[in-house]
Amino acid sequence: QVQLVESGGGLVQAGDSLRLSCAASGRTFSTYNMAWFRQAPGKEREFVAGISRSGSTTKYTDSVKGRFSISRDNAKNTVSLQMNSLTPEDTAVYYCAASAGMLVFTTESQYTYWGQGTQVTVSS
Repeated sequence: QVQLVESGGGLVQAGDSLRLSCAASGRTFSTYNMAWFRQAPGKEREFVAGISRSGSTTKYTDSVKGRFSISRDNAKNTVSLQMNSLTPEDTAVYYCAASAGMLVFTTESQYTYWGQGTQVTVSS
């Protein structure tokens, strides 16, 4: 079992940057593909970025490509999301998730473990 705890959310202005972190418990972190999802008010939760076990493969939703960067440190059991050039449309609760699947999936049903979420608010 994996427990995930996100941190780094906050209130920023449009154009600012923010770095989210997710700390995972357990000794098997490196066996999970990891991802960030987000849920804006009144909307469904959506995939933002994902990274494979080794970090060699990453995926992004189109709206964040070129602005967001996902990375992981298997020695520290952490996965991070660097968010640049933030816009009000990025406002959401951001969740860290872990999947034991073979691929970096973009659907939430493929992820078994979830953090509690961290709020990101971008003002215009």
